[in-house]
Amino acid sequence: MAMIHVNRGATSLGAFPEDQVREGIRAGQFLPSDLGWKEGMTSWAPLSQFAEFASEVAAAPAGASPPPTAAPSAIAPVAGTSASPAPRSGLPWDQRLSKGFFTAFIETLQMVLTRPADAFTAMKTEGGLGDPLIYALIGGCVGGAVSFLFSIGLQSVGLFGHQRNAVATMAGLGIGSFAFLILLPVLITVGLFVGAGIIHLCLMIVGGANKTFETTFRVLAFSHGSTGPLQIIPLCGGAVAGVWALVVNCIGLARAHETTTGRAVLAVFMPLIVCCGGALILAMMFGALGAWSASQH
Repeated sequence: MAMIHVNRGATSLGAFPEDQVREGIRAGQFLPSDLGWKEGMTSWAPLSQFAEFASEVAAAPAGASPPPTAAPSAIAPVAGTSASPAPRSGLPWDQRLSKGFFTAFIETLQMVLTRPADAFTAMKTEGGLGDPLIYALIGGCVGGAVSFLFSIGLQSVGLFGHQRNAVATMAGLGIGSFAFLILLPVLITVGLFVGAGIIHLCLMIVGGANKTFETTFRVLAFSHGSTGPLQIIPLCGGAVAGVWALVVNCIGLARAHETTTGRAVLAVFMPLIVCCGGALILAMMFGALGAWSASQH
């Protein structure tokens, strides 16, 4: 169901489901002259101009009139550009000083995983890279470390390979495991910056980059920090985390950059398409070269 952002003059009333706005018009909570915006619209418009609210506007309480407000042009976006929805309240992670570190992390994780559209509609598009990076490192390191240690444990008992002495296996993997765990935060950090740069470039190519690189980075950081812990699911955790991260990234980029979902999906999958296409071309070239070489003998 579409979320409707409602403004009264220059004051944001918030974002509401369509049914709630409909009930609000009937009850007089919202006025026909209040300005609304939803995804796909290029500018704000009075609720009275929304076709889905026509019957409710006609039955609105008689004599209802808007309070003195700023002119609609004060908040309407320039034609041809993406509309600017209601001010963003931020994620629970932004309130960790008042909520508590652990509580803020869990609430953010639950919100991103179960309600990604609401989460990235509320996420602040600016505010620095440090806070989202810390969140990504916590979630990514917890999930990555537990998943890695779990796989090492399975190898030590011979589940993934030939049965060997458990002590010898653990001794052989000990140094590599320690190095991996130490480098994991570095790998996550580098991966986020490189990944955000590539995806932001793809967003620019498809015309969906309505915000800065910082916005793209924040989306990927909160997405990784939330889906990373899913890796602790035995056996299939990595696959689950990877697939859901793609879904969350697509939704998050669309909401944060205030662009269409199609452009966000294209930007996320463009690197995969290019890589797969490049690999296919290389395979065809080497195959043709091998066939030509064989024909010369």
